[in-house]
This record gives sequence, C-alpha cells and structure tokens, in this order.
Amino acid sequence: MKYYGLLTSYGEKVFAEAAALGTKIELTHMAVGDGGGSLPTPDTKQTKLVNEKRRGAINTLFVDPLNTNQIIAEQIIPENEGGWWVREMGLFDKSGFLVAITNCPETYKPQLAEGSGRTQTIRMVLITSHTESVTLKIDPSVVLATREFVDDSVKKGIEEHEKSRKHPDASTTAKGFVQLADTLSADNTKAITPKLATEINQRAINAQTAADTANTNATNANNNANNRVPSTRKVNNKALSADINLTASDVGAYGKDESDTRFATNASVDSKLDNKVSKSSVAQGPGASITNVISQDGVTKFF
Repeated sequence: MKYYGLLTSYGEKVFAEAAALGTKIELTHMAVGDGGGSLPTPDTKQTKLVNEKRRGAINTLFVDPLNTNQIIAEQIIPENEGGWWVREMGLFDKSGFLVAITNCPETYKPQLAEGSGRTQTIRMVLITSHTESVTLKIDPSVVLATREFVDDSVKKGIEEHEKSRKHPDASTTAKGFVQLADTLSADNTKAITPKLATEINQRAINAQTAADTANTNATNANNNANNRVPSTRKVNNKALSADINLTASDVGAYGKDESDTRFATNASVDSKLDNKVSKSSVAQGPGASITNVISQDGVTKFF
C-alpha cells in the first residue's frame, strides 16, 4: 500500500487510555510537510513530520456520516500561503504531541506571488472504534471555515431554531413566543385564536342585543305605567311620585282639636246631666241604641 496513515506510539497510548477511562483526546492542530523531497513512509515511532512546512489549527473534526468508525480532521490553507509540496500530514493534541501520521499523493500548494493561488482544504481520516473518545479543541479566531461547513452550520442552525422553544415570551414592548387559547378562561397569559375572537365578538353582539331588548322593555313598562296612572295625577294636590301621608283635612274631616271644640265629650255631658237628671232613672232598653248625636252647643242650650 503506497498511501496510508497510522497512529504513533503516543497516539496508540492516549487512545487506549481514553477508551478505558472514558476520557477524551483533544486534537488541536494539523501539520503538512513535503517529506524532505520524496514520499515518506509513516512510522509509529515518529514524533514529528519529516519536513514540516506548515502547522495550523484544525478547522473541523467530525465523524464520517458514511462510516461511524472514521473521524475526519480538516484544515484549510489560505491562498496566500504555499510555494511547497504536500506529501505528509500529522495530527497533534493540545499538548503538542504527534498523535497520527500519514503520507498522501503529492500536491503542490502554489503561492500568489507565483502567479497562481488557491485556498486548499486538507483532510486526514482516522479509523477508530472509539470515535467518542476524540474531540476538537478549536480556537475560532485562527481557523477558516469551508463553504460546505458554513452551509451545513447555517442549515443546522435554522433547523434547530425552528424546532426550539427556548425563546422569550412576547410582551407589549417586544416580540416573542406566545401560547394561544381557543376557550375563555381566567388565564390572561395567552393570546386568543381567531376562533375565540369570533366567539367573543358574537357574545358581545348577543349582550348588546339583550341590553337593547331590556331597555325597550323598560321603556314600554314605564310608558304603560304612565298611561295607567299619569305622572301628573295628584291626590289633594300631592304628586304621586312618592308615598303620600293624608291628614283629616285632606279628606274634609275634623281633626281631634277641632272635634273637641265642636262636639260634647263624655265628661262634659256627665257634668251637665249630674245636675239635671238622675242617672239611676235613665235606662236603655234591650235593642235600643242612641242614634242621634247631640252637639255641645245643643246640650248647652238644652240645659
């Protein structure tokens, strides 16, 4: 096999420890070299590339969607760097130790000063049964993103955003999420649906119709009462708008004070009769009754 890669002795050790202890290997950088002018043969004892030309932060590290046992590390070399051949690549962890080494088909990375330039993506594939043991330690300020990575990230972000419910609630001053309600309740934290808005509107119309009917009935009842007993009707010049208290004079009768001066009292009659008639000689027969009232004036004249 002409082109292949392998873990270094250090890489085999840290992978084994990570698998056994459940820890993670943090890969941070990838280096490329020209192999000293010829295609090198990878060796597990290597601690560095044969002839390193460039070392930079890994742009992305991900599990191959077509093979879950493969981890793909990717680095982007900008167009302003180059002027050398790429024949070897290596992965380094956060401690700066070489974890994996590989050779690759020769490719020339031109430099702009040479009259040609390109942004070049370099990928290195690791085959391992413990892909969960590898993670990427990345510094966003020093890496470049491929167009594919950006597109995938944007697409993923949109999908996650559409599915997410972690948004602020709507208020009277800011937009946000709000839960809808289609039945009336005491809960005032929800917005009404068109269905509930239609129901509320219909209830308002019904209430207004009922109020109009009640007002019409009250007016008719008032008019009916006025027709039966007109509001201008009075009793002895007293309006019928309230309870009426009648006196003797209101019905053409004498009051007590007037009666005492116009009619004889029992006491006055007794006093006069005592002097004129013997009471013992006066008797009232069975069934007889006094049918005439004698005024005080008449009694006085009589006696």
